[in-house]
Amino acid sequence: MTTESSHVAADGTVHLEALVQAASLAPSSHNTQPWLFRLDGHIVDVLADRTRALPVTDPHDRELTISCGCALFNLRVAAAAAKLDAVVEVFPDAADDDHLARVRLVPTVVAQADAELHAALTERRTYRRTFAATAIDPETVHRLVDAVAKEGAALSVLDADDRRQRAAALVAEGDTVQWANPSWRRELAAWMHPRRRGDGLTLPTLAVPVAQLVVRSFDMGHGVAAKDRQLADESPLLAVLSTQGDEPRDWLASGQALQRLLLVGARYGLQASYLNQPVQVAGLRPTVQQLTGRSGFAQLLLRMGIASDVLPAAPRRPVADIITGP
Repeated sequence: MTTESSHVAADGTVHLEALVQAASLAPSSHNTQPWLFRLDGHIVDVLADRTRALPVTDPHDRELTISCGCALFNLRVAAAAAKLDAVVEVFPDAADDDHLARVRLVPTVVAQADAELHAALTERRTYRRTFAATAIDPETVHRLVDAVAKEGAALSVLDADDRRQRAAALVAEGDTVQWANPSWRRELAAWMHPRRRGDGLTLPTLAVPVAQLVVRSFDMGHGVAAKDRQLADESPLLAVLSTQGDEPRDWLASGQALQRLLLVGARYGLQASYLNQPVQVAGLRPTVQQLTGRSGFAQLLLRMGIASDVLPAAPRRPVADIITGP
């Protein structure tokens, strides 16, 4: 587990690389890890790495920007644990769309509230299996909703049976649409990697070629749709994270809201995974937002609950590979 002492040397020098390592623990679509960091004194710039984009799944880099927002929030948490005030300026360079945020790290003696989330950085997992059949108590749900609101987004819990059933049907429809697209299947297969690669959707080394061939060659949409529909139906909590706007700033805010939600959830023994298929299919996305009963734009459809078992952390690229020069 990363500790405060790993962020700050005995002489008070901040180890920026340790903060970057903490930031890199964020989730990302297909575990692409589409971020870079530029270090300069007590400044960390968060940059989008468009070479790791998913042009079929995410043609406008919306989810890529959300992923970078998650990493930005992790950086804020790690800074708080190191007794640093993280002053964030988003999109500081109008001429550079890849420059998503500039974080100025200022030493402070004031306790930083986000430091309490630090331990959860290494506890959070993306849990794609069936959750334990345990309801989430209303007070915890309130904490999750409040966590998202703190970052300028909204979390709409789909608690009525009819809304959950409609959401599950949309997930199944999204699966069917995506799997019927050979380009989408090829993109998915391209991110199936052995664990030693440090990114992607990990599989045993010998299984990768076979899995890639099957995914590229066969439309398995109906089978996957049935499985995902069941996951949605049986999830203790099913919710839509949305924003009022739908521009890169909103996507970056969505990522920070998502990561705060995930870390708060992990503190209370919850894990999450995503059923974003209907959000990724342009024709279905407005219908997902309609389920919330409020205006705005659906950014994520996620499920949360108590994990039935403990999973290893997803692999990460070496810190040296995500730090870039001036």
